[in-house]
Amino acid sequence: MTSISQALPAGSLTMTRGMVALFAFCCGAIVANIYYAQPIIELIAPDLGLSSSLASLIVSLTQIGYALGLFFLVPLGDLLENRRLMIITTLVAIASLLGAAFTQQPNAFLLVSLLIGFSSVSVQILIPLAAHLAPEESRGRVVGGIMGGLLLGILLARPVSSLVADHFGWRAMFIAAAALMAAISLVLLLTIPKRQPNHSATYGQLLRSLATLLRQQPVLRQRAFYQGCMFAAFSLFWTAAPLELARNHGLSQSEIALFALVGAIGAIAAPISGRLADAGHTRIASLLAMLFAVLSFLPAFVHPAYSVIGLAVTGVVLDFCVQMNMVLGQRAVYTLDAHSRSRLNALYMTSIFIGGAFGSSIASAVYEHGGWLWIVIVGSAFPLLALARFLCAPTEARRTSA
Repeated sequence: MTSISQALPAGSLTMTRGMVALFAFCCGAIVANIYYAQPIIELIAPDLGLSSSLASLIVSLTQIGYALGLFFLVPLGDLLENRRLMIITTLVAIASLLGAAFTQQPNAFLLVSLLIGFSSVSVQILIPLAAHLAPEESRGRVVGGIMGGLLLGILLARPVSSLVADHFGWRAMFIAAAALMAAISLVLLLTIPKRQPNHSATYGQLLRSLATLLRQQPVLRQRAFYQGCMFAAFSLFWTAAPLELARNHGLSQSEIALFALVGAIGAIAAPISGRLADAGHTRIASLLAMLFAVLSFLPAFVHPAYSVIGLAVTGVVLDFCVQMNMVLGQRAVYTLDAHSRSRLNALYMTSIFIGGAFGSSIASAVYEHGGWLWIVIVGSAFPLLALARFLCAPTEARRTSA
């Protein structure tokens, strides 16, 4: 397949701090769509007639939809004009969010949950665009700054959703999200620069090239596996934590919101990890991120009187480690082939959200059968698997990913 060059020349638009902040805000606002339901499934499921064991399907189907969007839509960023593609996907997100707000049928809600995830992938078109615009020496800082906004959106979505649902009902959250997406569509139209790839490939060739890229890039395969495991632990924890806090600690939705807000502290990992990657410290930072992700579940064994504090510590440390490893991996993947960044990003992020969907899909069942102890065991196993794979990787491949 003929390589795809960029019609927008590098350096034609400088990624200033203001532009980085704008990209970060848009990414955070859009990606939040796939997390609003996570802390309020205990409210949504009985209202729609879903059983407790099926409640986590709401979260996992949204993440599966996001993974499908990453695989089938994001590669179009190497084929079609980027801004138009992002606006179209946000319009679909508006319709999906409104569908979630007004549907009364459980099957229909699960379907629109899938569509919400599918239509929220424009963030993964924005990030490669920013990487293209940024000079090599500051690419890690730029990507880290934007990922900080994206990850802050993930973390703030949970407390915002809990607060809105507690005071106005869970349907109000989806109506508010649709209104925010309408505003984001306008922001994208007025401020994001156009980028028209100079392509000579068909969509089918583009999709077939994904298998070629995956086969040819061992760093991509390794970083995708590491982060897929990390994100499985992340999704497992944040899907099960609201259940544990509500059932065994008597917290209200507003109190669960405050708990989730504490977890947002971990968003500081993104800009830190971007700078570490620019400085050449990817390998040691990755090692520490995976190791501390394994250890992050240990505070669950503190005295019962301090168990909520222990859960909060787990949330902060796990968030920090997952976000650090994500940015480190993204920085490594973006250096592989400048002409294929959208497709490389699609493969990387698809693997991550497959892991996340798996973690959230088993969360309810694991918790119902074994309580929080089983969550700790399974949650620790995921990053431990990533760490073992990292330590067993060939030295040359590890050096390349650094």
